[in-house]
Amino acid sequence: MANVVGEGAAGRSTRTLRAEGALSALAADPRSPDRLRRILEQALVFAGASFAGFYTLGEDGELLCLAEAAGLPRTLCGVRDCYSAAGHGPVAEAHRGREVWLGPKDLAAQSQSRRTPRRAFHLAALPVRHDGGGCLLAVSERPGGFDADDRACLALVADAVAFPAPPVTAEGADLPPGGFSLAMDTGRLRVHDDVLDLFALDPDDFDGRVETLLGLAVPEDLPSLMSVVEADHMTIGDRELEFRVLQPAGPPRWLRLRGRLEHGGEGRPAHLVGTVADASSLRADVTDVARVQRLAAALSTAVTVRDVGKAVVAALRRPLRADRIALAELESDRLVVTVLDPPEPEAWPDVWRSEWRTEWPDAPVRTMPTLAAALREGRPAVWPAGSPLEPALAEVGPGGLAVLPLPAGNRMAGACLVGWDAPHDIGADERTLLTAAANLAGQALTRARALDAEHELVGMLQRQLLPRRLPRLPGAVAVARYLPSTAGLKLGGDWYDVIPLPDNHVALVIGDVQGHSAGAATLMGQMRTALRAYAVEGHPPDVVVSHANRLLVDMETDLFATCCYVDVDMEEGSAWCVRAGHLPPVLRHPDGRTEIAEAEGGPPLGVVRQCDFPMSPLRLQPGTLVALTTDGLVESPDSDIDTGMERFARQVAAADPAELGPVADELLGRALRSDDVALLLMRYDGMETRPLRESWTVWRVPQAVGHARRFTRRTLRSWGVTEEIDAPLLAVSELVTNALVHTDGKVRLDLTLIGDRLRLAVADASPRSPVRPTSIGWEATGGRGILLVEAVSAAWGTLPVSGGKQVWAEFTVRR
Repeated sequence: MANVVGEGAAGRSTRTLRAEGALSALAADPRSPDRLRRILEQALVFAGASFAGFYTLGEDGELLCLAEAAGLPRTLCGVRDCYSAAGHGPVAEAHRGREVWLGPKDLAAQSQSRRTPRRAFHLAALPVRHDGGGCLLAVSERPGGFDADDRACLALVADAVAFPAPPVTAEGADLPPGGFSLAMDTGRLRVHDDVLDLFALDPDDFDGRVETLLGLAVPEDLPSLMSVVEADHMTIGDRELEFRVLQPAGPPRWLRLRGRLEHGGEGRPAHLVGTVADASSLRADVTDVARVQRLAAALSTAVTVRDVGKAVVAALRRPLRADRIALAELESDRLVVTVLDPPEPEAWPDVWRSEWRTEWPDAPVRTMPTLAAALREGRPAVWPAGSPLEPALAEVGPGGLAVLPLPAGNRMAGACLVGWDAPHDIGADERTLLTAAANLAGQALTRARALDAEHELVGMLQRQLLPRRLPRLPGAVAVARYLPSTAGLKLGGDWYDVIPLPDNHVALVIGDVQGHSAGAATLMGQMRTALRAYAVEGHPPDVVVSHANRLLVDMETDLFATCCYVDVDMEEGSAWCVRAGHLPPVLRHPDGRTEIAEAEGGPPLGVVRQCDFPMSPLRLQPGTLVALTTDGLVESPDSDIDTGMERFARQVAAADPAELGPVADELLGRALRSDDVALLLMRYDGMETRPLRESWTVWRVPQAVGHARRFTRRTLRSWGVTEEIDAPLLAVSELVTNALVHTDGKVRLDLTLIGDRLRLAVADASPRSPVRPTSIGWEATGGRGILLVEAVSAAWGTLPVSGGKQVWAEFTVRR
């Protein structure tokens, strides 16, 4: 390791010298089974990396596979398990001997057809020069990326990785049956084969990492397990714990861990040593400590108030052989009961049934003074059989009643009532269990109430930012679906929109803002509004997306967005598609053939200020289904986005487009839901009645108004309209005159006839709309034109168009 401890330390930074020393110490122990992982951890310590991984050639020699990693999970960094050795990505380039340094904009520019990581990452790929070759891949979340010292430290790590570590072997032959020994500094674990049998794990498949066994535990029991295996949360002494592990078949198995944390001596790490035994054969009435432990595990995953109540009922009713349990929140002077067990109204007092309001009773505290006193004192209270209680409580527990106030800080969050029908003697052990359960439930109830309020706020915000309903379309049917992520705050940046445009055009929009947060959702609402405003102004699709891109850049946010915008001409069955780093549309043709549209793509919105967003033509025959989606539906940890798009296209091909609602539900039913998902489907049927259209460019000549009138008269006669044309001709005279007198530039007259509805529209280059005068004197020389148009037409108005406006008027005519 000539480069690990180099000569000429003068001129090197202190950090680089410390990295050399740490790597030198690791080089002194070449037989350490976790040597490679510990070397990669030095990239996290000295180079500021969030993730570091070593890729080496696989057995087939065609793929570079991740051999070891440290830091954040790779999926959070957008890193894959394997890359093609013949490709052009950073890992392949580094394997061929070239260093690669990329920033967030570089990564976004390379991700037009693939999903971009949700955070702003800097990436480094360095070659590892040994017989098998390979690559050191490092990712940083710091705004400045890797500075000069970071790069020097990464070079030292790459040189140290060049000497591969020996394979890891599980050692446990010297341990007693059921024994284990855990090194608290590295997480390396030595276990007896008996322990692996309890975990249903083959000894040949065990890699010596404690995380491997933790991954087999029931998720609800992980918090208590982590409190044992994490040294920072422990003190020297004995530990005892019961937990569950998943089995290949059947229910989880209960195991009991007994261990002791021991110091390793000067300069040596601490070890947790002990035994793991099968606890499934324990007697049914397990210890109160185990009951409290299981209740704590259940409450740790309870996210709603109803979940808290169910966990308390499951933990107390059967062990205490109680006949009924009620858990209620305290709101002002009323108890809002969230869980009753049994749930039948007949099992509860008459006064509760008289106050029955919704699904659960709403019992007033004033009708139960004994309960009110217990809540004021804040301590569990127990009354034996025959105690003189008010009817509202006596009927809950005629054989004995326990009232548990649920404390949450300096106030009461609610109460739990436990009642027995037959006389029941509540012993000291049961009192201890009730007290412990009340303290746990009070904290969990407060946390769940906050989560309920948060989720309600999130849902309300999401509903306000997305369209409430889709508009009725001429010659088409559209449906949309949105599903929030099931992980973390259920608030995402995916959105969809359907925008009706003039002349029977419709814009289909779908997009995705980076991240899952209130900021991402707010930015999503801003981008949806901006795209709709630019579209309604009459701009072509590429200009609409370009304006939205410049707007996002000017907002100076750290987030970017992807978008797919499709402008559909319902009369002609044609469309223009613009992509900004988003997935292309999927088209299902009437014969069942499905294709992923070959639409050119531009960069995501908000990355580059000056860039092109090319328009790609699409042809739609009647019966064509257009499907737009976000990456949450097509990407998974097991496959890349291209494979997911092909799978999505096959699913669309197998769908029956006659009913779009069931099709959308079926497509979303297969989503993994690790990310939020937006889906927009439109079936193009074609317009049954196509409008008649004609246009006339008005030249600025003295006879311009007369020419416009003659064009209008000839057009109406060709359409079979020969009567009642005086009013439309008068409106043409007034609108064209106003455009010629008050504006500059081109003026265009458009005529449209749909059934018996005639629409006249005069477009000019001025954005100023005509103002209807409130009053006109006899001496006024103008201002009567708009009043005349209003008087003779059925309706009139103005619309913004690209670079100007359009003034229109509608008439009812007979053909």
